[in-house]
Amino acid sequence: MRRTPHDGMPSRTPDLTTEQRLAEIRREAEQRGEVKAAGVRPSGAPFPIASPETGYYGIPLLKEPAWTWEVPLYFFVGGAAGAAAVVGAIADYTGADRKLVRDARWIAAAGAVISPALLIADLGRPQRFLNMMRVFKPQSPMSVGVWTLLGFSGAATATAFAGFMRERYGPSLPLRVMENAGQAASLAFGLPFSNYTGVLIGATTIPVWNRNVGNLPLHFGASGLSAAVGMLEMMRHRKSRALQMLGLGAAIFESWEGWRIESRQQTGLDPLKRGASGWIVRTGGVLSGPVPVALRALSIISSNERSHALRRWAGILAVAGSLITRIAWVHAGHVSARDWREPLEISDPLCTEKGV
Repeated sequence: MRRTPHDGMPSRTPDLTTEQRLAEIRREAEQRGEVKAAGVRPSGAPFPIASPETGYYGIPLLKEPAWTWEVPLYFFVGGAAGAAAVVGAIADYTGADRKLVRDARWIAAAGAVISPALLIADLGRPQRFLNMMRVFKPQSPMSVGVWTLLGFSGAATATAFAGFMRERYGPSLPLRVMENAGQAASLAFGLPFSNYTGVLIGATTIPVWNRNVGNLPLHFGASGLSAAVGMLEMMRHRKSRALQMLGLGAAIFESWEGWRIESRQQTGLDPLKRGASGWIVRTGGVLSGPVPVALRALSIISSNERSHALRRWAGILAVAGSLITRIAWVHAGHVSARDWREPLEISDPLCTEKGV
């Protein structure tokens, strides 16, 4: 035994025996993918003792999201508002019922006001929201999302205001310019605003979000469209065949999304299938998908009075399902972050081939 000049701790001089043992350990690692040999743990050394109960040094590998209740509500309001702006703009361009256009614009404008308020409430101080607009980073979903929110809020409120002033005081060139420009901008910003939150949470290291990054934007977009159509039908727009088809299409997509989640066997998806988070996910999925599909299908073959009642209930359940879906995904993220074992799994094919 000898002492090193750096730490004063005893060490062993390598010899032929230790080198042969090291070669055996390497061969074992290559063949079995693990080493059964006992290691050396000097007394007092801060080597970790990991377990499902204590994690790594008693600290989970991932931090849970610091979001409060405002965030899933922000996801829901933003999704419905963005989709409503798109529906209102297309309805106006195609010459649909003016009341439908007006109500869609007001849903979008209400969401454009509520969304920043919810985001600022979660951040805690308005200065933090303003600091997010100091720069624009195309590679950052959060930065792109904030600027999309800003553009959508201005466009949606300007469109609703100009339309209101025109109906109340008559047409004029400034109001026409404001209304047309605002509607074009709200259409351009509304589509990404309705689903960017799916990109936002997917671009994290939380397993249940990251492993669904390819589907979350479409999932959130369809959920937002379903909520927007449901709100319009709750406002007595139950004669529009276009709205009926939009709601039916969104509900069919949500039904497929629920089936896809249930049928996948990939690791890291337990929070979507098991425990309280799994039941919340299923509840939101059923209310967003199969139930509205059945009600809308029945309304197509029913009499007018019965059809209107069925579409009304389909709209109510779709709105509830969209809200529960956002709550479910955020809750599933918290559960996934608490399970420290999932992120430790190596999915790199190069490592898998080598047995590491």
